[in-house]
Amino acid sequence: MTPELLAARERRLALLATLTLLAMTACWGSTFFLIHDLLDRVPAVDFLAVRFAIASAAMLALAPRALARLTPELRRRALVLGLLYGVAQILQTVGLAHTAASVSGFITGLYVVCTPLLAAAILRTRISGLTWVAVALAVCGLAVLTLQGFSVGYGEALTLVAAVIYALHIVGLGAWSTPSDAIGMSILQCLVIAGICFVAAVPDGITLPDRAGDWLAVVYMALFAGAAALLGQTWAQAHLPPTRSAIIMSMEPVFAAFFAVLLGGESVTLRMLLGGAMVLAAMLVVELVPRRRIEAEVTHIAV
Repeated sequence: MTPELLAARERRLALLATLTLLAMTACWGSTFFLIHDLLDRVPAVDFLAVRFAIASAAMLALAPRALARLTPELRRRALVLGLLYGVAQILQTVGLAHTAASVSGFITGLYVVCTPLLAAAILRTRISGLTWVAVALAVCGLAVLTLQGFSVGYGEALTLVAAVIYALHIVGLGAWSTPSDAIGMSILQCLVIAGICFVAAVPDGITLPDRAGDWLAVVYMALFAGAAALLGQTWAQAHLPPTRSAIIMSMEPVFAAFFAVLLGGESVTLRMLLGGAMVLAAMLVVELVPRRRIEAEVTHIAV
């Protein structure tokens, strides 16, 4: 294959990976209004345990041999990634019980800042000035979109730790994921996340949904916002740098606001429009502005 054809193929794959991440982020955003009242009846950690258990079972049923094809090194890496994601989920959930949802959403979104810092420190990734502009735009947009007030306490501290761990997960996926092993790594991550959440839920007993509507919501979030989204992220990050991935995923609260208006009955506000426009602008900066070759490459650590 000639260099020109190879470059064209890489651009097509990068575009497909971007669209995959965007679709995954939209799916995550669609879950906010669904679980708003579900968590009044089912504890958050219990919900997470059931959600990821269903997601794991579905992925294993569709690709039962994918785990066996992973090398021992890839299994160890998927285990680490699953631990990171599972711990971040629990810390974010516990933090949410001690702080406002808007503040939690903003602090969680700070993984957009943490990702390039960690990528530079761990992977020696060079980040351009325009990329930092996009990071700043995304953070400001998140603040406008979500913040109603801000104070630093126990809940905020836990959520900030969760944001750092989410950033580590993004950097780790960017370094370790490969398209051919995306399914196996996704399944193992999902199993680890489910296991961690079950361990956290067991001391108080596991409460299951008792309404058909709640089960439908859980199954949707397990199959689409869980299994499909994790698989999509793992595959997409094999083709995209971590910082670019983080900025694309910062669209999650924008989609959450969109679905809250479309399906949840909320009203459109100036804050929604302005904050959403800023986050969208950040994504367009990293997608449409030409990047140097070093930034277009994905830094992988060989197995």
